[in-house]
Amino acid sequence: MAGRGHAVTIAAPAESRIFPEARHRGLNAVDLPIARKRPGGIASLYRWLKSNRVDVINTHSSTDSWLAALACAMPMFREAPPIVRTRHISASVPDNWATRWLYVRATRHVVTTGEALRRQLIEANGFPADRITSVPTGIDTRRFAPGDRAAARRALGLPPAATLIGIVATLRSWKGHRYLLDAFAGLAREHCILVIVGDGPQRANIESQIAQLNIGDRVRRAGNQPDVLPWLQALDLFALPSYANEGVPQALVQAMLCALPCVTTDAGSIGEAAVNGETALVVAPQDAEALGQALRRLIDTPALRDRLGAAARVHCESKFSFSGMLDRMEVIFRNVVAAS
Repeated sequence: MAGRGHAVTIAAPAESRIFPEARHRGLNAVDLPIARKRPGGIASLYRWLKSNRVDVINTHSSTDSWLAALACAMPMFREAPPIVRTRHISASVPDNWATRWLYVRATRHVVTTGEALRRQLIEANGFPADRITSVPTGIDTRRFAPGDRAAARRALGLPPAATLIGIVATLRSWKGHRYLLDAFAGLAREHCILVIVGDGPQRANIESQIAQLNIGDRVRRAGNQPDVLPWLQALDLFALPSYANEGVPQALVQAMLCALPCVTTDAGSIGEAAVNGETALVVAPQDAEALGQALRRLIDTPALRDRLGAAARVHCESKFSFSGMLDRMEVIFRNVVAAS
């Protein structure tokens, strides 16, 4: 948005990951104590908004949505900016008066990162359909593209001749790492190596499972990476066996733009990117056996890998571009500002 001439300010605690990243990218970032749902956060946000002209606020989590809504609802704040609430996950939204106030009264418009998430809010919660728009997170389709696999492996110290199966995801339970590990352990393909990129609260459990399955010599754990592109370009296959809380996962779309054949599930809005048999293989969530069968099928069928990877690239290039996301968000921001 800043690149399109808009004045953008990131409000976040200094200790958050986005704060130094925003500064590094040359964006204006203001340090506010808004990591928790506390009165101090409401007060600090209220004071900052009163002192700084803002046309629209875009919130991205439950915490900042509540803090912004309560700050803007203060009786003395007569010209509070409208709020656009972006919702990234498919976890159910509580059905109570407070949440309805937040989504219907305090928020001017809701953006979901997938159509399935939009339908969930309309059908399960009864929120007005004309106030909710699906805008999947956009990816730079020029940057995320197939690369030189051999060169990427040399740079990362990965085996040149192995079949590399990868996952790029925060180590959270619902990302399904444990099902992928079980599936990988049963592959009986000695030339295959599993590459796990990411870190998170499930790290100890994943390390324990790797040891129990006795597959440590065939698993590479890369931890968090500032740039995942070379890791994707080094892979042969990509797997994301999520079973909950997904919109359209960025890592999956990035892998598909790199023309990787993917195995995933239909959690959240994944189906908007992964169409079974056309752009990916889609299996039932929490089913290690089905996941293993799909991986075997891809490993043993190079023609299928090539077809799915090429189709995935074409599909995601047309549906999930960065510029397309910005176009749609600009329209939403302008509309809510014009209506306020």
